Amino acid sequence: MDTETSDIKAIEQVVATVERTQRAKDVEGFLALFHHDALWTTGHGKVLLGLDAIAEFTRAVLPAASWDGEVTYEAVHTQFLRPDVAAVKVRQVYHSAEGDAEGAPLYVMTKHEDGRWLLHAGQNTEVHVEQS
Repeated sequence: MDTETSDIKAIEQVVATVERTQRAKDVEGFLALFHHDALWTTGHGKVLLGLDAIAEFTRAVLPAASWDGEVTYEAVHTQFLRPDVAAVKVRQVYHSAEGDAEGAPLYVMTKHEDGRWLLHAGQNTEVHVEQS
């Protein structure tokens, strides 16, 4: 397997871990995915600068989060900006009895000396479906 293919697989695993930790409300597992100076913007537009701010927000919000149904995350496009930096477009779907709601996060991930890919920047955007 070439380096780019193995990096894409590793990035997809990070996205899968975001899904797993969100579903399980696993705060520490989620926080382990972040670079220490990450920039994160929530789906509601709250800007979090650095792992300390991300951790404070996540510890306050994730354990109390409630939704009927489940959420899925899928890396739908990965573009390498450099060999150690990737922009990853994610499809996030909340499945519920009332119907699905979708988010379109963009993650910027960086690869570290130990080979791990971490979330370095993220912007989540709600997808609005026009009704005719």
